[in-house]
Amino acid sequence: MSLKDFAKLYVERELDARIKIPKSMDALFMAPQSDIEAEIKGRIEAFNATQATQLEQELFKQRKRLVDAERALQVKVTKKASEDVRIATNKIAAAKEKLSDLGRVELLDRDARIFPGVYAPVMVWEDGRRVIKPMRYQCRPAGKPAFYDTKFPGTYNARRDNLEGFWKDLFGFSHGLLVVNAFYENVQQDGRNVVLEFRPQPEQDMLVACLWSRWRAPGEPELLSFAAITDEPPPEIAAAGHDRCIIPIKPAHIDAWLQPDRKDLAAQYAILDDRERPYYEHRLAA
Repeated sequence: MSLKDFAKLYVERELDARIKIPKSMDALFMAPQSDIEAEIKGRIEAFNATQATQLEQELFKQRKRLVDAERALQVKVTKKASEDVRIATNKIAAAKEKLSDLGRVELLDRDARIFPGVYAPVMVWEDGRRVIKPMRYQCRPAGKPAFYDTKFPGTYNARRDNLEGFWKDLFGFSHGLLVVNAFYENVQQDGRNVVLEFRPQPEQDMLVACLWSRWRAPGEPELLSFAAITDEPPPEIAAAGHDRCIIPIKPAHIDAWLQPDRKDLAAQYAILDDRERPYYEHRLAA
């Protein structure tokens, strides 16, 4: 693990609370084995304490809003008071859930789930060895302006048929791997959107092929970010209503994938083609 990159990320989160780190990543540092890990743990605990204070303040604010609205409704039913009751009730429930999550020690499956914009540990090749770095799951290619995040919100996935198009500056240069045991997709069923969990059978950890970038700009913090490569789906995923699938590579190809030869892209495509092909069972996501 590149502990300096993890430590740097936690410092940056203190300055920008919009940086999203899953609870499962925080848990890696709860039993520190070195000074830098102890420093990271301290930053996590300080950040959580600040978040808890802010949530308590939000609870107080919304509880007052709820009481005021309920009192107003006793005098006269108005749209504003009714909306205040609805909004305050929802915000109180959300704040309570977040406070509970902050104080919870036992990890749940959802603590390791990542969404676009959330950080995850990604394996790359650096200084002659495999290294794990924290990266944002939405790739901002080096040299592109920061507004690419909003102009191209789908850059958490890199289509295999566009690797030498949009992704030509990363494919063959910056390859990574993300370890997952399930993935989630939005699909349309009976005219409504649902989220499905796809899990390989037999259950296993998958080495998902990724592209990554180190983005720098004057006056801005360095950003490490990645995109998962996707391809046409196997029959069972297509039948469930989704048209893309991640590409889990075989363990034998790890080092060759992480050290690509830009002059031999055919070898990289061959690795993607010679992928693991488990059967994916699906169910409605919890």
